[in-house]
Amino acid sequence: MILNSFTWTASPELFSVGPITVRWYGLMFAIGFLVGYEIVYRIFRHEGARESWVGSLFIYVVVATIVGARLGHVFFYDWSYYSQNLSEIPKIWEGGLASHGGTLGIMLAIWLYSRFVTRKPMLWTFDRLVVPVGFVAALIRIGNLMNHEIYGAETSLPWGFRFVDNLGAWMQGAEPVFTAPSHPTQIYEAAFYLLTFVICMVMYWRYRAQEREGLIFGVFMLGIFVPRFFIEFIKNVQEPWEIAMRDSIGLDQGQLLSIPFIVLGIWLIIRAMRRPRVPLEYPNRFADEKK
Repeated sequence: MILNSFTWTASPELFSVGPITVRWYGLMFAIGFLVGYEIVYRIFRHEGARESWVGSLFIYVVVATIVGARLGHVFFYDWSYYSQNLSEIPKIWEGGLASHGGTLGIMLAIWLYSRFVTRKPMLWTFDRLVVPVGFVAALIRIGNLMNHEIYGAETSLPWGFRFVDNLGAWMQGAEPVFTAPSHPTQIYEAAFYLLTFVICMVMYWRYRAQEREGLIFGVFMLGIFVPRFFIEFIKNVQEPWEIAMRDSIGLDQGQLLSIPFIVLGIWLIIRAMRRPRVPLEYPNRFADEKK
């Protein structure tokens, strides 16, 4: 028999301890941030930056990611609901995060971080921060896979996934109701994000691309948002009103929000390649905090 689909029955919950439930999505988030912290730690030490800068950056980024992603969902996708239910906005445990909002939140955080902590250009921080972010983004998409969410349209391809459509009821003991075989767009995006992570790592550690200000950041933006733009064509919309948007202009909200980041990435790469390389020193130890 030729395999024509996968029936996906993974539970979003990893385990429970008393009233506390650990979900795959949260675990993926935590692993991503911890690995990202370690990579940035090594980068800052490699370049002789201050060790305290790493901890400060971690706090800025974690807060900005969560708050920005939540507000992005609220304002970009479902303001009609949240404008009438303001008390629901903080309830991130009920779902509703938008990667574009997270990106904007991080940009604002790095502006503050650069001004009040490092006093270096924002691009200095971005060229180092984004090196591990592709890995983090890939893990988050794996979390979406475990949550049976953000999948694509029906497909006859042999790797289509049948997701549990009545997830809440199924987790309470009901019989599962499966979707038709659908594109596992979470896996598609995760694969491209991992590739972006590898490219950024090689650019930094082997080719010293950080010596061209903004180059790594520009490549990262294209590596994340160009695949996102095209995968959206086969992904189910996040909100019903996006169906009318697709019918009228052929694009959904996620694609429209991706375009400015793609343009920014192209501009950063052109800018970086037109400027001379600036050699940096690599003392492989943290700077003295007292200086």
